[in-house]
Amino acid sequence: MTVVETPPPLPVRDRAALHERVPGALSPMLIRLAEERATGVLVREHGTLHLAEGRVVHAESPLAPGLDVLLTARGTLDPAVWPWTDDIPAAAQRLLAADLLPRGALELCRLGALYDAAYFALAPSSTPGRFRYGATAAAGPWRAVPVADLERETLRRRELLHRIWPDPSADGAPLIRADPVAPPPVTPRQRAVLDRVDGVRTAPRIARELGRPAFHTLVDVRRLAAAGLLAPRSTAPAPPPLPPVTDPDIALLKRLRDALEAL
Repeated sequence: MTVVETPPPLPVRDRAALHERVPGALSPMLIRLAEERATGVLVREHGTLHLAEGRVVHAESPLAPGLDVLLTARGTLDPAVWPWTDDIPAAAQRLLAADLLPRGALELCRLGALYDAAYFALAPSSTPGRFRYGATAAAGPWRAVPVADLERETLRRRELLHRIWPDPSADGAPLIRADPVAPPPVTPRQRAVLDRVDGVRTAPRIARELGRPAFHTLVDVRRLAAAGLLAPRSTAPAPPPLPPVTDPDIALLKRLRDALEAL
């Protein structure tokens, strides 16, 4: 007889007590998994976090460029030598073994991509997260990030964006240019972002095209929005067209006008 092992259920814990231990916790489930030293993949609405023994070893989000984009888009690494695979940690290990990048530079870029994707993965969600126990991305020789550090950095980034410009509507919407009367000067980084604003591109798409971390692009977008140089494109439906004016309507208006003049 084959025995099928099932993962242990996540224990139900008091949420108030959790927040007393971890002020500002973004994901109670993630904190519980860290305490249990769980291994697997936490799937959330805007991204996924890979855990090994309760620490985050990899993160990915459709809203953040991956390590492959960050390394190849601006010529740091020739795209022809990138070991194209969906297993980004394994690809990083191959690059290290082939001595294509210094270990320190590669680890710095890998951690940057992890924090960038985790920022979006830990964003407020309209659906509950799901955790799959089992195999995950291998940590290998790379540093695994404690969950407390990841949440602390995510909160710091949220607060920074709020201080720059408290309206988050430009973060994910198509962006349009604005024309203030006296436009302030912009930095070369901001100019590169502004040049790609066309009413279609969003901040994450611009980040991918520029080969920059998405959060850094959000910082530029918020500053440009605060300066009045861009705004989110309105997605409200256009009002229906007015009905055409007919000859009887014109005749009625003339009779009304004549009646008013006779008073």
